Amino acid sequence: MTVLDSAPPGVLDAYRTCEFVTLGRDGTPLAWPTAVRRREDGTLLLTTSLAFAQKALNVRRDGRVALLFSDPTGSGLDHAPQIFVAGRADCPDEIMTGPQGAEDYWRMLFERQPHSRSYVAAPMRRLMDWYYLRLLITVTPDQVIERPPLPPLPLPELPGPRGRNPLPGADRLARFPSAVLAARDSFGAPVLARTRPVPTDDGFALEVPADCAATPGPASLLVHRHDDRLNHMDNALVRGELRTNGDGWLLTPTKVVEPMGSGRPTDAVRLLRRTKRTTSRYLEQRGLQRPRVQWAEFRAVAASVRQRRGA
Repeated sequence: MTVLDSAPPGVLDAYRTCEFVTLGRDGTPLAWPTAVRRREDGTLLLTTSLAFAQKALNVRRDGRVALLFSDPTGSGLDHAPQIFVAGRADCPDEIMTGPQGAEDYWRMLFERQPHSRSYVAAPMRRLMDWYYLRLLITVTPDQVIERPPLPPLPLPELPGPRGRNPLPGADRLARFPSAVLAARDSFGAPVLARTRPVPTDDGFALEVPADCAATPGPASLLVHRHDDRLNHMDNALVRGELRTNGDGWLLTPTKVVEPMGSGRPTDAVRLLRRTKRTTSRYLEQRGLQRPRVQWAEFRAVAASVRQRRGA
């Protein structure tokens, strides 16, 4: 038996993505969507490319992390419960250039995100080599909490921006039916909860479940979406300060982070330029030459998935 065995059978593995939170240098909990693979030993495997290495750098500084499985898009589950997992993470400073040691993870990704198989083809390699230069993050869980899904909210009732002055991030949050709060507990460890932010004059009013041990301090709100095949990804993070507000909570926003852009036609070009730039910076800071991706090994894994799926 492992800690993860207390989760509802089959539910965690069916989720296509989860929200993964680490602690930033200033202690702010920063959550981003990611794909995760459960291992037989009860640990969870995540990966991050060198272009988005901040998660790995945060883990090396403070290994306390948490995950929330709360968006069942593509899972095939009806009324899927949310699963909160807390634990500690480890991320060696070893750049993986091939799938070795994470074959199951890459098979899962190639199967659930079919378009990613095209990245290993010759025409795409020059643009996408950064995608395959990866750091492996292993999470050892120590707590699992099951929560019911948020009840559906009809689109016309979704709260939109309002108040004396527009709140930073209000327009982004208004495009989503809910968001994920990333906060800290009384020991400074990160916690996560899906909630529905309501804009007010002073910040976003929040309801937090009783089993989420959030405390006042730096916090953030994550919104993200994808389709059944992990396409059309969109995400944004609103950073701010969390405080109590009567019987509830209020997050006062200070900054909005949009790594994928905000929907402009030029976002894809900007993203590719930035990923190449940040990948080069990671290597330069460590005095490393750019490694060669093991394309043949990745092609073999992608081909095995294609053959099994008949696609």
